[in-house]
Amino acid sequence: MSGAGGLKRGRGWCRSASADRAHSRPAAAGDTAAPLPADMEQLLCCEVETIRRAQQDANLLTDRVLHAMLRAEENYLPAANYFKCVQKDVVPYMRRVVATWMLEVCEEQKCEEEVFPLAMNYLDRFLSVEPIKKSRLQLLGATCMFLASKMKETIPLTAEKLCIYTDNSIRPSELLQMELLALNKLKWDLASVTPHDFIEHFLSKLPVHQDTTQILRKHAQTFVALCATDVKFIASPPSMIAAGSVAAAIQGLHLKSADTLLSSQSLTDFLSQVIKSDPDCLRACQEQIESLLEISLRQAQQNHAVSTDPKGVAEEADLSCTPTDVRDVNI
Repeated sequence: MSGAGGLKRGRGWCRSASADRAHSRPAAAGDTAAPLPADMEQLLCCEVETIRRAQQDANLLTDRVLHAMLRAEENYLPAANYFKCVQKDVVPYMRRVVATWMLEVCEEQKCEEEVFPLAMNYLDRFLSVEPIKKSRLQLLGATCMFLASKMKETIPLTAEKLCIYTDNSIRPSELLQMELLALNKLKWDLASVTPHDFIEHFLSKLPVHQDTTQILRKHAQTFVALCATDVKFIASPPSMIAAGSVAAAIQGLHLKSADTLLSSQSLTDFLSQVIKSDPDCLRACQEQIESLLEISLRQAQQNHAVSTDPKGVAEEADLSCTPTDVRDVNI
């Protein structure tokens, strides 16, 4: 996997209008440089290190949009029993292994937070309708990341890069062929509703201080990613997972509010009304998420203890420190 991170970037160049003017004629004795207008002093060309992205559109956070997503999410739910009814060679632990690998790839490539949950939705929907050999499960996972990155990334992952992450066990041509098969089985409907789509709606409705919103969003996104790796949440509606993740993040951060809306009972009742769900179901979902977090944190601590051994130092250097790393969750 180290080969994917060594891409070379071309060095950009910058040049100002004043520099162009200085080179437009030879300097004469006694010349005094005339001041240029402020707008002419701006750089004509420069390299931007970070990718420019659009800001959140407030018009997409209205109740009308939220209700439309609640109606649409049922159309993108995978079958809850596909391991028993469809798959003969693939079992739940294999899904967990490939999901963990997909999450690591998305973290290392610093993909948008939406990419991994969307890729897992594609994978589960495919496995709900098409039996597959276990030897081709990683190929399917890479294909789902390929499609999800095309949907959400400004610069999507390339087939060649994804093949490197499989240790070149698959070829780009195989990935492209699987892409066509996946599109066919998904009926070319890639606009899935994921838990990530609901997070901003919930945050906009809660009395949370603006300074706290960023860390709250980060924790909720971490929980969403964890849920995507666990088979227990396959049949859970995205709105339920998102609401449970936000509630778990608020309770874990011990946020307080003057109007007590952020208290455990009031928050569960409020979010259940927003997603039109039973409060007990939402509370059960939140408890499952918190339990999953405890298990993940325990495993991360064990891995960290192993990495203190000289043999594990190299492995520790490879671990991700992106926002979806459970070791960053201080709960």
